[in-house]
Amino acid sequence: MLNKNKLESVMKLNGDTGKTLSAYLGIARSTFSAKLNETNGSEFTQGEISAIKEKYNLTADDVVGIFFAKSVFKRH
Repeated sequence: MLNKNKLESVMKLNGDTGKTLSAYLGIARSTFSAKLNETNGSEFTQGEISAIKEKYNLTADDVVGIFFAKSVFKRH
């Protein structure tokens, strides 16, 4: 599960928007938005995650915390 807030905070710290990051990744803004919001099962590809990791100089822990976050909600 994507931690949208963490990704958006990293983007803001680096002066990026969805428009600039989607352009960097070479994907349409609407595609980026769908992945960010996990619409219809959309997810970032391994290549996109790798490119984001490189662009923002993220650690492996950062990547796990952003792209592989566990849900904070417990199911009963």
